[in-house]
Amino acid sequence: MLRTEERQRLARERREEREKQHAAKETQILEKERKAKLQYEKQLEERQRKLKEMKQKEEQRRAAVEEKRKQKIEEEKERYEAVLHRTLERSQRLETRQKRWSWGGSVTPDSEGKTGKHKRSPSTANLKQAEAAVSKGLSSSSAALLNASDRARRSQLSPLDSSVISRLLAPTQASLARSKSAATLAD
Repeated sequence: MLRTEERQRLARERREEREKQHAAKETQILEKERKAKLQYEKQLEERQRKLKEMKQKEEQRRAAVEEKRKQKIEEEKERYEAVLHRTLERSQRLETRQKRWSWGGSVTPDSEGKTGKHKRSPSTANLKQAEAAVSKGLSSSSAALLNASDRARRSQLSPLDSSVISRLLAPTQASLARSKSAATLAD
């Protein structure tokens, strides 16, 4: 009878020991799961934070690119307006010069020297050459003014087209300058 009680006590102690070990294992497993869950949540938050930072940087980069593009467009517009303004000023100056030249009159055959109809002095020949140069310059100036009068159409052109037109007008303006100097010499 004593041995039976002893066996039962030992069996009870072993059972209690197994239950304690089992409870300790379950506690360890639960703790590991809790730690893993915390780590996962932390990694998820870190990933979301990085994605948010990347998104903000991308938005800032896009805003900077857009700002730079707007600035470039504004500079192009200012350059185009400056070129247009200079072209208009040149056209107005040319128009003023043409009016001045047409008011000044021209050299007529009656104004030749009184040395005779068939014999011309060197200064009269120079005057005739100057008159021809001025006439040529005036016809070039008329063509330039016709082009300048189309500036409403030209304002619809791209800056590149406007630049090409300005360059094409440059030789005409140079010939007008030569004509003016020839006219000045004739005076």
